[in-house]
Amino acid sequence: MKRRIVVVDIGGSFVKLLMSERVEREFASGPRMTSKQFVAKFKETLHGWKFDVASIGFPAPVHNGRILRNPKHLGKDWVNFNFAPALGVPVRVVNDAAMQALGSYLGKGRMLFLGLGTGLGSALVWDRNLMSLELGDLPYPNGKIIEEDLGVPGLAKFGNKKWKRQVLYAVTQLKRAFIADYVVLGGGLVHRFARFPKGIVRGQNENAFLGGRRLWQTKRNSHDLKWVLV
Repeated sequence: MKRRIVVVDIGGSFVKLLMSERVEREFASGPRMTSKQFVAKFKETLHGWKFDVASIGFPAPVHNGRILRNPKHLGKDWVNFNFAPALGVPVRVVNDAAMQALGSYLGKGRMLFLGLGTGLGSALVWDRNLMSLELGDLPYPNGKIIEEDLGVPGLAKFGNKKWKRQVLYAVTQLKRAFIADYVVLGGGLVHRFARFPKGIVRGQNENAFLGGRRLWQTKRNSHDLKWVLV
């Protein structure tokens, strides 16, 4: 029987729930949303959907399926929260940018994913390996961190034209630093760009669904590995 996967993309403003690229529901999140409130809204919003497992993209560092730090834009009780018993199905959890990256990978080479939004999401994918990154906290001039200039605060500070120059400069430097074959630039602010220079590819929000499905993907014979979360 084909496994039914619900993909959960938890953001600072909304939680998106997907059973396919076109079948989607959502509910508001925000800086006061606790894990208990999430579970209650999850069960309420998914009423009537049948699923066997869940893939969750979470906006904080995740290792071996465990949340290591509280997110910047949600409540403060998420560290080590165990989703599986709370939701009643097997769950695989990764950083939200890592899930987007997994769905954005074109199947060859080394890809750096950068998500432009409230902060800066990041992940690296090569072959069948997925490495979650935390580039948003990199030091930047004047005592700042990089996501302050490349995310929503930077857009408000610089204005659209200068902000786009800042983003493309930083992306070029990060691409070189990670020896990436190409960069996928996603997130809520990517629509501000009409086009990109060679080596930068526009991401799609729908890629989160594909990434969530790939978290459960295995090949048929036992000698082939599923995706390796580094």
